[in-house]
Amino acid sequence: MRVKKADLHQLIKDKIQKAGLSEEHAGIVSDVLTFADARGIHSHGAMRVEYYSERIAKGGITNNPTFSFNQTAPSCGMFEGDNGSGFVAAEKAMDLAIEMAKKNGVAVVGVRNISHSGALAYYVERAAEQDMVALSVCQSDPMVVPFGGSEPYFGTNPIAFAAPSNDERVITFDMATTVQAWGKILHARSKKEAIPATWAVDAQGNPTTDSTAVNALLPIAGPKGYGLMMMVDILSGILLGVPFGKHVSSMYHDLSKGRELGQLHIVINPDFFIGLDTFKKNISTMLDELKEISPSPGFTEVNYPGERGRAREKNYEENGIEIVDDIYEYLVSDDIHYDRYDHKNKFAE
Repeated sequence: MRVKKADLHQLIKDKIQKAGLSEEHAGIVSDVLTFADARGIHSHGAMRVEYYSERIAKGGITNNPTFSFNQTAPSCGMFEGDNGSGFVAAEKAMDLAIEMAKKNGVAVVGVRNISHSGALAYYVERAAEQDMVALSVCQSDPMVVPFGGSEPYFGTNPIAFAAPSNDERVITFDMATTVQAWGKILHARSKKEAIPATWAVDAQGNPTTDSTAVNALLPIAGPKGYGLMMMVDILSGILLGVPFGKHVSSMYHDLSKGRELGQLHIVINPDFFIGLDTFKKNISTMLDELKEISPSPGFTEVNYPGERGRAREKNYEENGIEIVDDIYEYLVSDDIHYDRYDHKNKFAE
């Protein structure tokens, strides 16, 4: 079914607040989840609300965290999340990084001891909207076999990047270092759909198209994706002093405990390099030149990263956001659904 963006935002906020977060924090969580659904990234949108609500209600996310920021140098700092909502901590840390970069040209801010923070595109776009270039990486629980291995070690460990142009266009690049994000598996399960055989493997290490039989994901481009996910884990795990690799806590096991995740924001002020106006002009020129390239067979045009998501958002604003029926029914219900996600099998049904 389709739901207006404002209505979906309110439904998510009300559910998260009922689970235990403050109105402010619930609003920020809803901002990020609604952003994801509006861009067509449904794997990181409303379908996750039930999981977050249960973890909040069980104490696995601190309802009233004591955030702190230690600026260790003019362009560096560590944001302590106190096991609070990853959405809130990541947003506040990004805002600090933006202000540091405006003043000093560049900022690197580590965010530690947080819960899951959702779609990274939201945070880097927040910087691009203020004429900054941003890169954000974060770790996740082990569910990917390393290249040449048969047991999961790293997470999907996503990377996001955004840069502004001199018009309304923003380059936004957000990818998992796996062929596909785990959330896409959950989305396929929720719709009872099969998946491509290149996404994941079963318990025996064989490629599978059955979304319910997935035991581990595959790195993108084999050894290249393996190297990228290792890089992300080093930058957002080892560098920040939080658990790394196979030691990262499971998203779905024991929802009463904090996850101690890490995330790293890097923000660059173009004005300290080539100059903001020239930078934005050249970005726009690049996008114009890409649009002029003749499309290959099967394509109608060349899209720049983030273009299709913004087109979906415009369509959804006019026609409502598409939400799976049972997810909508949960949002409008009074239930939190205890114990649906809290079990030893990290790959939740």
